Amino acid sequence: MRVGIITGSGSYQWPSLTAATSTSVSTRFGNVELTDGKLGDVKVVHLSRHGAGHARLSHQVAHHANLTAIIDRGVDFVISVTVCGAVDPAADLGSLVVFDDLYFPSNRMPDGTACTWHDTPAAPGRGHWIFDSPFSEPLRHHAIAAARALDVPVIGRGCYGHVDGPRFNSRSEIAALARDGVTAVSQTAGPEIVLAGEAEVPILLLGYLTDYANGVRATPEPVEALIARMHASTDVFARVVDATIRRVQEPPPPVGTNYRFDA
Repeated sequence: MRVGIITGSGSYQWPSLTAATSTSVSTRFGNVELTDGKLGDVKVVHLSRHGAGHARLSHQVAHHANLTAIIDRGVDFVISVTVCGAVDPAADLGSLVVFDDLYFPSNRMPDGTACTWHDTPAAPGRGHWIFDSPFSEPLRHHAIAAARALDVPVIGRGCYGHVDGPRFNSRSEIAALARDGVTAVSQTAGPEIVLAGEAEVPILLLGYLTDYANGVRATPEPVEALIARMHASTDVFARVVDATIRRVQEPPPPVGTNYRFDA
């Protein structure tokens, strides 16, 4: 079994990999830096979406190139992690959210183009991804069980809201997201979810709550508190993801249905 891991702010390497080797991979969308290694008997492909030293801000992440490089490695599923701003005032900071829904109505890449692989009329494989939840339910259950076994505070359901960066959101924007049922927001995971789904690669998204989004609480926390929790997320993600992978006995099925017009 081979697993893809995508990490974000604060997690630029994967600490538990053995026999790790870094490679620059060329795709038709550009070059990508990958690290191949092993977690026990499982082959792992790790990708840092921002790159070493956070070289790329959220609007500079090359999602098509990233997902192409990982998928071409033949991964059976992907686990993506992101630090988040909590929109739900009842969500405790420092908790891990195992998302079960997606709010990404623009369905746009950072450059404004549609978030899809289907960019050429009449191309083979074109179609629609049709789903209930966009995330793999077997992987979600494994992640919840893993977090609980590790005594990591976990929220078993939540709606991930993808927002554009690199600026943070205004109070009115966050209030609108709250009315739409969003649990937490970040600036990078939306395209990963859609591209994985269209490619029939199951995906799991874990979010670590570093702060309350703008206007959720009357008094905003200092930025230093956000940064401290971002650094704390590195260890939490590593422990929970590793434990989740160890619980997977067989690759999960693709999520939903891809209705393809040339099938």
